[in-house]
Amino acid sequence: MVAQKITIEPVTRIEGHAKITIRMNDDGTVNHAYLHVNEFRGFEKFCEGRMVFEMPLITPRICGICPVSHHLAAAKAGDEVMGCPPPRPAALLRELMHMGQIIQSHGMHFFELAGPDLLLGWDADPAIRNVVGLIGADAALTLKAVELRKYGQEIIHTLGGRRIHPVFAVPGGVNKALKPAERDYILSGVDTAIATIQVGLSIIKDWAARNMEDINKFGVFPTGYFGLVTPENGLELYDGNIRLLGRDGSQLEKFDPRNYLDYIAEHVESWSYLKFPYYKKLGYPGGVYRVGPLGRLNASDKIHTPLADAELKIFKQLNGGAPVENTLYYHYARLIEALFAAERVRVLCDDPDILSKDILNTRHNFRGEGVGVIEAPRGTLIHHYKTNKNAQLTSVNLIVSTGHNNYAMCEAVDSVAKTYITGPEIREGLLNRVEAAVRAHDPCLSCSTHAIGQMPMIVDMIDSQGNLIQSVTRG
Repeated sequence: MVAQKITIEPVTRIEGHAKITIRMNDDGTVNHAYLHVNEFRGFEKFCEGRMVFEMPLITPRICGICPVSHHLAAAKAGDEVMGCPPPRPAALLRELMHMGQIIQSHGMHFFELAGPDLLLGWDADPAIRNVVGLIGADAALTLKAVELRKYGQEIIHTLGGRRIHPVFAVPGGVNKALKPAERDYILSGVDTAIATIQVGLSIIKDWAARNMEDINKFGVFPTGYFGLVTPENGLELYDGNIRLLGRDGSQLEKFDPRNYLDYIAEHVESWSYLKFPYYKKLGYPGGVYRVGPLGRLNASDKIHTPLADAELKIFKQLNGGAPVENTLYYHYARLIEALFAAERVRVLCDDPDILSKDILNTRHNFRGEGVGVIEAPRGTLIHHYKTNKNAQLTSVNLIVSTGHNNYAMCEAVDSVAKTYITGPEIREGLLNRVEAAVRAHDPCLSCSTHAIGQMPMIVDMIDSQGNLIQSVTRG
């Protein structure tokens, strides 16, 4: 019998709005915990009728956290619709912008969003469990973290003219070449960025060594793993085939992203606006998988940059060579990817083609349909457009990173709640652990859903007779 219900609303230090309900039994144990994504997404519908070349400017407005991901995915889909693959220099420039996005997003999440939990503690006073608290604990480290995010944003700004919602990629290429002075400016910050990311790696390794008990019981469960890879199954964030591994780490599929509908379906639950993607051949929930840093590193055999590859080798041994299932290791994986992105910035800037002015393919072979896929910081992002003969959109399908991870977030919330909440007393630190199960995935709920307004968090405990036992308010 379900005797009580605890509600956490909203979940904090994520992008977007969600709530968690925890239904408890009479004995104080958790019956089930649910993650509710309580926003509504409308972009797929109201983009119908727009011109395909407008989409790289429209879709970044889905989110101010990862606009570059939507910008580039939309441009890649537009390349396909118009039949105008970009010249190599344009592809390099797009990838360079993407690396800036990875650096700024991963850096911000580890230090500013997850960092307060890891550096100050799950049970720290909520009043200081934030960036302000980090400044008080280690001002020098916090400044480095801010500078790391700034560096990623400066790459985006240099290429696209804006730090948020850039104007850069268009079907067929990009609209601005990179100047030598701009290239040199970007290169001048690489070493500092790498050093800061390596500090972060030291922090997460030290934290993991001291908190192994939590790591081994905090949202640990099997799933498949999904992400873009190079032909050699190396980590790939901009372009490539999709590789899907099973729960045992064996390869289930490796396919052209254009054929995603042959492999992916979406399940619907009545208690969430966000759908649950899964691998068709295994059905739901047997075919669920994880994306994002943990999913990508599990799906990759190597990384084609030396420092990140060395870290990947260590990561691969965390579970004796089997897939890493521990939700808290998302933070470690995120920093390995940030390190790869910083190293990749140097590789791209050293490529002679990066300064070429051959940046736009104006010769079209119109097809009327296109799929653009990119690895957003949070996971695989799919844009699928169909148009009429005038390149006016008739159908838009978006499967966003957070959608792919919906099952994993829900499972983690339920698992963590059952592990840590074992009695009737509400402690804020226990609720924060449940929130952290969502936070570890770094979800971007606005990418999949939309709402207006802000809500405080109010947690009420009600007994089986409907009486209010205790109320906790935040915000």
